Amino acid sequence: MPSYEIDGIVPVVGSDTFVHPTAVLIGDVIIGNGCYIGPLASLRGDFGRIVVGAGSNVQDGCVLHSFPGRDLVLDPGSHIAHGVVLHGCTVGSGAMVGMNSVVMDGARIGAGGLVGAGSFVPADLDVPAGHLVAGSPAKVIRELDEQTAAWQANGVAVYQELASRSLATLREVEPRVSVEVDRRRVSTDRGVSAPLHELRRAVVEGRTR
Repeated sequence: MPSYEIDGIVPVVGSDTFVHPTAVLIGDVIIGNGCYIGPLASLRGDFGRIVVGAGSNVQDGCVLHSFPGRDLVLDPGSHIAHGVVLHGCTVGSGAMVGMNSVVMDGARIGAGGLVGAGSFVPADLDVPAGHLVAGSPAKVIRELDEQTAAWQANGVAVYQELASRSLATLREVEPRVSVEVDRRRVSTDRGVSAPLHELRRAVVEGRTR
């Protein structure tokens, strides 16, 4: 992985953490144990400190940064989806920031909270633990129901397992020129995780039968 020192400060990566070779770590970045950092993620600790708590995931194309002297903190078990921009904010344990969202300086996403996909969370917004925030600008919508909270927790576990799988089996290779007969699938299947709307539909259909 490209990892860069600045002002004599070197990034720290904990044990059992997977950082994709195309991710970039700069300066004051501290990543805990058992994390997953995806392809093309940029963690720039050239102004302020970036802390990624144990068991968290920062998925592909995410950008993490802060103003000078300010920290960006992901508490343990944070779940940061594809294409998210985080700037000088705090994300609580077990919270999820949905795809292509932006969370601004001083915003605080409480433990187990959920930022809806495509949201813009303005500076200094305080999202209570276990609540959904969504929109542009984002507003606190409601407390999460049990099904959503369980789905979210499963997503964190799936990415912790992906970190282990990636450390064990991810290798750079040349692609094949044709599809082999009886091509296998990767080890995860539909039983591991599903979109939330599918789970909700299954519950509704089960009730109406």
